This record gives sequence, structure tokens and C-alpha cells, in this order.
Amino acid sequence: MRLRRREKAERIGRKLDELYPETPIPLEHSDPYTLLVAVMLSAQTTDKKVNEVTPRLFEIAGTPEEMASLPVDEIHEIIREIGLAPTKARNLKRMAEQILEDGQGVRPDWEFLESLAGVGHKTASVVMSQAFGLPAFPVDTHIHRLAARWGLSNGRNVGKTEKDLKEVFPEESWNRRHLQIIFFGREHCPALRHDLLSCEICSWAATRTRIREEMGA
Repeated sequence: MRLRRREKAERIGRKLDELYPETPIPLEHSDPYTLLVAVMLSAQTTDKKVNEVTPRLFEIAGTPEEMASLPVDEIHEIIREIGLAPTKARNLKRMAEQILEDGQGVRPDWEFLESLAGVGHKTASVVMSQAFGLPAFPVDTHIHRLAARWGLSNGRNVGKTEKDLKEVFPEESWNRRHLQIIFFGREHCPALRHDLLSCEICSWAATRTRIREEMGA
């Protein structure tokens, strides 16, 4: 099973490299701090909506010092169209305060990043991989469902899915691969009403049982 999964992952990787030779980060940012803020805002919100909100936010709070100086109500007013805005506003202010208290800025340190308010493992993984180029495999809902759909993981949670994907994809591919899977999920492999039999990857990667379950065939 492990060998079969690796062989399948190699074939999937070749298709993803063909479709997405470039993997631009979909969240607009200018440095590790602004990427961290954008990723925090992106939970349960589209990247498009985040990119609509962050220009104004970064104009007045583009540094931890500026963010920490703002009242929570003012942060909330700027990001109010974002999902979970009240909680995110509080977390953004506290996160900025924690960075200032630490005194070393946003840096490639797992323990530090995951200690920040509103920053979980997935957010830290994105910053580590995309801001600092360190190998990480952030797993969002797109990746979690496609890993299951393609038979690369049977994980019931994103932690297990991340572990499984790290086992089947070479470490040097992780930083581009997670973005490629997200792009493929958005553009070619939706969660609902998807024809797995005509999909460029699902048609051969998904099991017959999976196809039958999803398509009722």
C-alpha cells in the first residue's frame, strides 16, 4: 500500500508540475509579517476577500508596532467583511503585541510562531514554507479532501493527512506541491457535483469505491 501510494503521488506530482509550473502565493503580502497577517485572515474566508481587505489594513498597520497601537475596534472595522472578524481583530492586536514583547520579529521558529495568538500549525506552516523557504506541508480543506479522494491519506484530521503527504511526496517538493493541490482543487476538482471519471487526476487516482460513493454510480 505504501509503495502504491508513492507511485500514485509521483504521477500526481508530474501532472501538477505540468499544470502549475509556477506557484505564486495567492495572498498579497510584502514580508513575513504581512504574510502572517494575511494567512491569519484567510481562515474560513476566500483569498480574494482577504486581498480586498489587506491593502487598507497594511496601509495603516503594515508593521507589528502599528498593529499593536490600533484599538481592536478599529482593526475590526477594517476587516469586518472577513469571516470571524471580531476574533481575528483581537488576535491580530495580541499577535502584534507578542512579537514586540519577544523583540526578534517574525522569524522561522516553529515554537515561536505557534505561540502567537490566532496562529495554529497550518498558519505557521504557510509562513515557514512561503516566507522562509523551509520545507513544510500546510494542509487546508482543499488538500485534506483531495488527499482522501486520491487515496493518498485516510486521515480523519489534517494532522494525519499532513503526515501521510509528507511520506509520499519528496521533501523538496512540499512547498510547491501544497499550493499546486490547492490550485487544482479550486480550478478542476470541486467538493460537490464533481465528475471524478473525467477528472485529470481523480479518473485514475480515486478508487472505484470512492467514485461510487461520490457519484452514486
